[in-house]
Amino acid sequence: MEKTEVRAVAKTIRIAPRKTRLIIDLIRGKKVEDAYAILENQPQKAARVIEKVLKSATSNAVNNFNLKEENLFVKTCYVDEGIVMKRAKMDSRGRVGRKDHKTSHITIIVSESNK
Repeated sequence: MEKTEVRAVAKTIRIAPRKTRLIIDLIRGKKVEDAYAILENQPQKAARVIEKVLKSATSNAVNNFNLKEENLFVKTCYVDEGIVMKRAKMDSRGRVGRKDHKTSHITIIVSESNK
């Protein structure tokens, strides 16, 4: 029997990828219910965004592929770097420095466990 994988992607999220990877590493390989519990207890802004992407992936699985939510687990999740918005920042001695605003692309893939 072929396994069904369902994915959800959020692009150009205005949180640095380094900060987002700290949170996404916590839910990799966990059941969906456990992942929701972990994300609800994290104070970071990235946890709220990752929770939305996880909810989108589980909703896609339930509505489009008729999978049961209690059988789903987070198979793969990763964060890629998005565009970098470059801004000017005044520096010492009349120079202009650069302030980079980094963005993230968040991808979560859920699959049905074989239990």
